[in-house]
Amino acid sequence: MIRCSIKNNLICIFISLCLIFSVACSNKDSNSHNPATTKKNTSNLNTNTCDNSSIDLHKQYQIAYNLFFNHKYEETIKICNNIIKKDRNFYKAYTTKGISLCFLNDFKNGLGNIDNSLNINPNFGYGRFNKALAYELYGHYDEALMWYDKALEIDHYIWSYYGKASIYGRLGNVQNTIKYLKIVINMDPNVKECIKTERDFDPVRDTEEFKKLLN
Repeated sequence: MIRCSIKNNLICIFISLCLIFSVACSNKDSNSHNPATTKKNTSNLNTNTCDNSSIDLHKQYQIAYNLFFNHKYEETIKICNNIIKKDRNFYKAYTTKGISLCFLNDFKNGLGNIDNSLNINPNFGYGRFNKALAYELYGHYDEALMWYDKALEIDHYIWSYYGKASIYGRLGNVQNTIKYLKIVINMDPNVKECIKTERDFDPVRDTEEFKKLLN
């Protein structure tokens, strides 16, 4: 009887251990196949993937942006096209592509891309600036002045003031040329060196007001 009792106890202990192991495995399997857990893990993975993708696109855009300022417009457009292909709402790529096209003598498509940028983000200051610059490049001065003002509503970007001064300089409007150049110089005195050689100011260069401004 004692031996049988010990055996029965051992059997009970074994069965209990098996049940505990079974429940533990069941919980593990349940967690691994739990839709909520899976969804959470998948969501985290997708978020990390999207974050990495976004960072990559911004790095590509910075390269395109730098290429633009080095006058490498074709390369700029190529990178911007790649960004837009991956993210059709990347508004910065549209405006940089657009102004690059304008510098390559394609005003229509250039302006169209800048408009695409502003359709996505109407308050993008650099987009407004580029629209003004595009109009200025092609001699649409009234539209350019209007869009420089719109750009200044968002950001007091020094080159928006400079753009207005340049237009008034071409038009021979001494008063407004000096008005906006004073703002520019107050923001950055080093811009005087650009002003000295800027052909846009040739029509007003010999006036006393202009000479006094640069002294």
